[in-house]
Amino acid sequence: MDKLNRRAWGLAMASVVLLAAASTARAEFPEKPVTLVVPFAAGGPSDKIARDLAEALRKRLNQTVIVENVGGAGGTLGAAKVATATADGYTLLVHHIGFATAPSLYRKLPYKGIDDFEYLGLINEAPSTLIGRTTLSAASFAELRKWIATDSTKVNLAHAGVGSASHLCGLMLQSALKAEMTTVPYKGTGPAMTDLIGGTVDLMCEQATNAVPQIEGGKVKAFAVTSKERMKLPALAAVPTLAESGLTDFSVSVWHGLYAPRNTPVPVLAKLNEALRGALKDPELIKRQEALGISVVTDSRLEPAAHKKFVEGEVARWATVIKAAGAYAD
Repeated sequence: MDKLNRRAWGLAMASVVLLAAASTARAEFPEKPVTLVVPFAAGGPSDKIARDLAEALRKRLNQTVIVENVGGAGGTLGAAKVATATADGYTLLVHHIGFATAPSLYRKLPYKGIDDFEYLGLINEAPSTLIGRTTLSAASFAELRKWIATDSTKVNLAHAGVGSASHLCGLMLQSALKAEMTTVPYKGTGPAMTDLIGGTVDLMCEQATNAVPQIEGGKVKAFAVTSKERMKLPALAAVPTLAESGLTDFSVSVWHGLYAPRNTPVPVLAKLNEALRGALKDPELIKRQEALGISVVTDSRLEPAAHKKFVEGEVARWATVIKAAGAYAD
C-alpha cells in the first residue's frame, strides 16, 4: 500500500470511528440532566404541569429532569432561551397556547418564530372558566351578559398579562360578545386573582387549574366554562359551557406542548418523543392532571408532525382574533 493510499485508508477509518462514537453518544442520551424551561413564573399553571411532567419523564429517561422558570415578555424570553440553546436535547421548552399567539402579538420576537423549534408532541388541554367577583348581582351567564351589554366599557376584565391564557380567552370573549370591556393587565395570575377576590375588578377568564380552588372556597362566582362539554369536576359540574349559554361554537382550551431547539438530532428527538408518550400514560401524572380539570393528550397530536400542524392551525386562528382586537405588544 503506497503512502497516499495509506493516508486515505487512515482518514476513512477515522471517519468510521467518529461516526460510531457519535452514534453511541446519541444512543446513550441522556447522559446528564435534562432541563425543561417554563417561560412563566413558578407556581402558575404551566409550572405545575411542567413539574408533573418532569417527574414522569425522569422515570422514562432514567435521568434527572430539572424545571427552570424563565419568565417575562409573555413567555417569549423563555422560548428564546430554548430556541438559541445547543440543539442536543438537553434544553427543552414547555409552553402553552402563547407559543402560537406570540407571532401575532409581538411585532418583534427574540427568535424567528415557530420554525425555530422541533415538535415533540402535545401534552394536554385545559378549559378555562369565566369567573367574577362575588358581589356581582348577576347569578347566571344570561344575567351577566345583560349587565355587560348595558355599558361594557365599565366592566373591568382582568388578565395575567399580554399573551397569557387569561388575556387570550378574554379577547375571544369580547369578540364573541361584540363588547369592548376595560381590560386590566397584571403581572401574573396571582395578583389578578387577588384583586378579583377583593372586588377590585369584575371578571376574569382563567384556567380551571387556578379557578377551582377559589370557586370551591366561595371566593369567586363561576358563570361558564370554555370547554365544548361541561366539566366533570364537582365544583364545575353544574356550570354551563359558553356555547350552550348562547355563544355558539365558543371553545377555548389552554394546551401545552413540548419543544426542542431546531436541528436537534433525529435519534434524540425520537427518544424524547418516546419518553413523552410513556410519561403521558403515567397513572400518577394522569391522576394529578384530571384533578385539575386537565385532559392528557392521547390522540395523533403526540406525533411531531401532527403537533406542528395543530400549532400552525392555532397560529392562523388566533391571528384573526388578535388582529381584530388590535392587541399587539412591543
